[in-house]
Amino acid sequence: MAVQDNTLLRGELRFNEPLARYTTWRVGGPARRLYRPADSADLAQFLATLPADEQLLWLGLGSNLLIRDGGFNGTVIATQGRLDEMALIAEKQLRIEAGVSCAKVARFAAREGLCGVEFLAGIPGTFGGALAMNAGAFGGETWAHVVSVETVDRAGHVHNRLPEEFKVSYRHVQRQQDEWFLAATLLLEEGDVVGSQQQITELLARRNSSQPIGQPSCGSVFRNPAGDYAARLIETAGLKGQMIGGAQVSEKHANFIINTGTASALDIETLIGTVKQRVKETSGIELIAEVHVVGEPEEKR
Repeated sequence: MAVQDNTLLRGELRFNEPLARYTTWRVGGPARRLYRPADSADLAQFLATLPADEQLLWLGLGSNLLIRDGGFNGTVIATQGRLDEMALIAEKQLRIEAGVSCAKVARFAAREGLCGVEFLAGIPGTFGGALAMNAGAFGGETWAHVVSVETVDRAGHVHNRLPEEFKVSYRHVQRQQDEWFLAATLLLEEGDVVGSQQQITELLARRNSSQPIGQPSCGSVFRNPAGDYAARLIETAGLKGQMIGGAQVSEKHANFIINTGTASALDIETLIGTVKQRVKETSGIELIAEVHVVGEPEEKR
């Protein structure tokens, strides 16, 4: 139930908010508090009101995230539908806020006649999440186009930072402690509107033909190891279709775990562990999960 805040904050504060509705796996217990900011200034003001030791979880489209059944004993910042501004701010430069979906970024750039981020159409999350993990698809990576970012810290202070202040690698970005992404400026190349839009259409068609689109999942579960593919290793281990409870390794793409309708977060987490163990046994390769697991087991709630 929404609760009216009695301060000057303009966002929406909720207590004991079920998180399954906010995640693409459709699982997860409640958040002690959840805040949907009105805009970046309101978010900064809200952060300044929090205790210094408050646990924080930033939640965009809820992909690449597994929230345990006991929920999150802290404050969730939900940016979906918020922090959603995009603008052409200079020649070939776009400013994108963290709450914009990656697919919208790809389409917006194409409409502006700019190319280079068509791959974002295949990322099932927000741009803030793409920044946080250097998301990539079809050979492209987010940070290859970043020229500056805006972050906010626990005290509500906003910082303008350059890429060299971050350690960026494959599916990982090491940032300053207790700072989170608000927006980024991208430098792109001039392109052809029709050509970029056609490329986006082709990329989406490839994704739809090879991935279990329309079924609850988090996207790819594991990083691809150097020189190989996680899906190939999982399939070679005989795990396609493997189930634990309502969680299943996709028959269509082995690096996806789907919720068949009755899965708990525990089912999914257990299946992730089973896949890692079996692949290690059959190939000797230790798969690294892309998905972030947060929260408490249900019995500890």
